[in-house]
Amino acid sequence: MWLVQHDRAIIVRMYEADTIPKLLAAGDASDPAIAAPGRAPLSYRDLRALEGRTIQALNAIGNGRGDRLAIVLPNGPEAATVFLTVASAATAAPLNPGYRHAEFDFYLADLKAKALLILAGMESPARDIANERGIPIIEVELDMASPAGEFTLTPSPARSARPSRPGPVEPDDVALVLHTSGTTSRPKIVPLTHRNVTASAANIRRTLNLTREDVCLNIMPLFHIHGLIGAVLSSIAAGASIACAPAFDALRFFRWFAETNPTWYTAVPTMHQAILGRAARNAEVIKAGRLRLIRSSSSSMPPQVMVELERVFGVPVIEAYGMTEAAHQMASSPLPPAARYAGSVGIAAGPELAIMNEAGDLLKANEIGEVVIRGRNVTAGYESNPEANAKAFTSGWFRTGDQGYLDHAGYLRLTGRLKELINRGGEKLSPVEIEIALLDHPQVAQAVAFAMPHPMLGEEVAAAIVLRNGAQVDENELRDFVAARLAHFKVPRKVVFLEAIPKGPTGKLQRIGLAKVLGLDC
Repeated sequence: MWLVQHDRAIIVRMYEADTIPKLLAAGDASDPAIAAPGRAPLSYRDLRALEGRTIQALNAIGNGRGDRLAIVLPNGPEAATVFLTVASAATAAPLNPGYRHAEFDFYLADLKAKALLILAGMESPARDIANERGIPIIEVELDMASPAGEFTLTPSPARSARPSRPGPVEPDDVALVLHTSGTTSRPKIVPLTHRNVTASAANIRRTLNLTREDVCLNIMPLFHIHGLIGAVLSSIAAGASIACAPAFDALRFFRWFAETNPTWYTAVPTMHQAILGRAARNAEVIKAGRLRLIRSSSSSMPPQVMVELERVFGVPVIEAYGMTEAAHQMASSPLPPAARYAGSVGIAAGPELAIMNEAGDLLKANEIGEVVIRGRNVTAGYESNPEANAKAFTSGWFRTGDQGYLDHAGYLRLTGRLKELINRGGEKLSPVEIEIALLDHPQVAQAVAFAMPHPMLGEEVAAAIVLRNGAQVDENELRDFVAARLAHFKVPRKVVFLEAIPKGPTGKLQRIGLAKVLGLDC
């Protein structure tokens, strides 16, 4: 058995704050907590006052512990403060404001939302669905002249009621509910308790050595676990500051960077690549900054991108491995002077981590199997889904659905999502390996490998490519390039050239279903 353990004494100290209100209470009153470009910052003192007013307002209209409040807000500081303060009174359920009518209908019904919090004046299908389903609407009123993150709540229509479970939240109350992505099945509800999310925040704080002096520039959407925990709650756990951008925009990133002067930022690899594309013309901004690290998570970072980021910014790139069911972080590259390796997501950084075979046996170093975890940050299970839970948990370990192995030093190397592996005539191929080979070509800017149907083999290898500006290369040249590096059966049989590769709402490249999107499923 190969199993990564932790220093229990350190873990106990980090988990003393086991609710979001306790984390908020620990920040120095005069320090900035929430900031935004062009706005005055909100101090921890004012954030705690906002928390108190929000709890009082929600309780006054009948919402308390365990009540699920759907949140539909654009990205920005108010998305952060609404999450923090609503979770201090009830259960926060942030939704992607870009959802369509049918999506809001599904999610609001599946959540059994007791109310919908939505930006005042915001046109959204969520309003229509809430009215159709009799879900009360609570308007989130902003004053852009106030410090970043300030808001007031106005129920529409005005009403009063007593919550069934008033009072301060407790560690085992559900703080946050999110859905899985649902790329191959119906999305599943993941309930995360205060104990789960504060444990994960503490893990990230420890991994990155965050202190009250740090400032995170958040460009991640705040309806996703990466932004909510990886950027916001980890910073709150350190008494640090979060500067919340309105949305990711590579054209405005360096303007925000100069204005907010961050010590770190976190993003998905496609965002890092877009930022790199504009870095050369912003060399002076980078040089004048005080960045001490860059964090990447939510999908595998190509080694070439990691090397280029470190060269351009002159700071370590810390690659982390996370998922919703673990309240985000599971493993992470350590900070220098510890070793970090391109192509590895680092060492266990929170939960215990191991590799398991299909029979449920834990494997030794360098043996490939499914990554499994257990620990205080891991959800107790999917809601109302015994079949999914039976598949997801084995002997107390949560099966992540990712394939990989641990080397002798305890570094985790992922070989792909089990459901994304390409099954070519029984040979299971890792799309990540193929993508790395494609990205070694000097004319390739982005690459994603995926499965396309094949009448004899079941599946065959295909790849979608975005070339660098002005580059010219044909399919045969790329196939020959890969053939010189990988076995013949790993060479893409079809290469599609695109202006942009389809991405999900958080910026992750989409492998599953890409063959259908590109018309290769015939």
